Amino acid sequence: MARLGDVFECQITGEWGNECSENEIGTKVLRTTNFTPEGIINYDDVVIRSINETKVEKKRLRYGDIILEKSGGTEKTPVGRVVFCDESIEKGIYLCNNFTQAMRVNQDIAIPRYVFYVMWNLHYSGRTDLLQNKTTGIRNLQVKSYLNENCPIPPLDEQRKIAAVLDKVSDLIAKRRQQLDKLDELVKAKFVEMFGDPVSNPKGWQLVPLGECVTTIDNGKSFVCSNETRKNEWPAILKLSAVTYGEYNSNENKALLDSSQFIENAEVHSGDLLFTRKNTPELVGMAAYVYSSPAKLMMPDLIFRLNTKDNCSKIFLWQLINHELFRKNIQNIASGSAKSMSNISKERLMQLVIYLPPIKLQNHFAAFVEQTEKTKTTISKSLEKLETLKKALMQECFG
Repeated sequence: MARLGDVFECQITGEWGNECSENEIGTKVLRTTNFTPEGIINYDDVVIRSINETKVEKKRLRYGDIILEKSGGTEKTPVGRVVFCDESIEKGIYLCNNFTQAMRVNQDIAIPRYVFYVMWNLHYSGRTDLLQNKTTGIRNLQVKSYLNENCPIPPLDEQRKIAAVLDKVSDLIAKRRQQLDKLDELVKAKFVEMFGDPVSNPKGWQLVPLGECVTTIDNGKSFVCSNETRKNEWPAILKLSAVTYGEYNSNENKALLDSSQFIENAEVHSGDLLFTRKNTPELVGMAAYVYSSPAKLMMPDLIFRLNTKDNCSKIFLWQLINHELFRKNIQNIASGSAKSMSNISKERLMQLVIYLPPIKLQNHFAAFVEQTEKTKTTISKSLEKLETLKKALMQECFG
C-alpha cells in the first residue's frame, strides 16, 4: 500500500491562457466537457487558446497521463472525475485547463492504466464526494487530502493483469453505451426522414395549435417529501429530473412521508406523456413518454400530463417536443427571465403551433420507436450487468 501522491513523478497544473488573436494557431486545451463517464477523452470539441510557448512545452500532455478534475462537478456528479490520455494525445499538442491537473505516473512504481483505475474508483465509489469543498456553487477537490488516499501497489505484472481485465469490461460498457446512443440517433434520423424538420416543415404538413391535438392537460401535485428514494411499500413523487432529459426515469423520485398522501389522479401510468412545465430556460418544456412505471408514483406540480386526441400519437408528440430544432419554439412560449426558472402555462402550451402529419404515418413512426425501445431495454439490461461486474471487480481489487 502506498500514498496515492507517491506514485506520480510529477503533477502538471492546467492552463487557460487567452483568446487567440487573428491568424494565431494556438494550443488545444482539454476541459471537463471533454471528459466521458468511462474516463475516455472526447476530442470532438476541443478549444484553442493562446498560451505561452514555454508553458506549452513544459505542460504538454503525454500518453499515459491522467487528467484529474479538481474544480467543477454537480450535485449528482462530485468533482474528482478522471480521464486517461490514450495514444490520440500524441497526435497533437494538448494541455489541460485550469479546472484540472495532469498526473504523470512513475512507471518504476506503477502502471499508468492501473493507477487510472484506482483514481477512477475513488470517484465511482463516492469517495471524492467526501473530499470536496462547496463555495459559491463551485465544488473544489481537496487535492492534498485526495493525494493522501491509499493506493494498493501489487507487483507490476499483477497491475497489468488487473488493468487488462478492467479494460475488457470497460470496453464492453463503452460499446453498450455507444449502441444506445446510436439507437437514439436512429430515431431522430427516422423522424426527419418521415416528417422533415419541424421548423421549416419541408413536406408541407398541416399546421395546428397543440390545443387541436390535446384533450386535457393534467396538473401534478405538491407534497412534503423526504430526501430518500421510493420504498416498495410507500408511494412517492417524481423529481423533475425524472423527465428533464427526455427519457422517463422512475428512479428519480422522493418518498412521501405518509402513505395517505397518495392522490390517484396524479399517479403516473404506462402510456403517459409527461411535460416539464417549469425548469431552467434551457431545459424547460422537455417531454418523456412512459413505457412502464411502478405503482403509486405521482407527478409533482412542476410536470404536466398531456392527453392527446385520436389525431395525434403521444410518441410522435414526444419526439417532436424534444427535437433540437423545435426547442426554440418551446422556449419562446415560456415566461421568466434568463437568470430564473422559466414557466409554461397551459394556455400558452395549447397555443403552441405544431405540424400534424396523417395519423397513419405517426403510428408507423410510433411502432418503429417502440421496437427501438425494446432493443434499448435489452442493451440496457446487459449494460447494467456489466456495470455491476465492474463494481464487483473494483471492490475486489481496491477495496
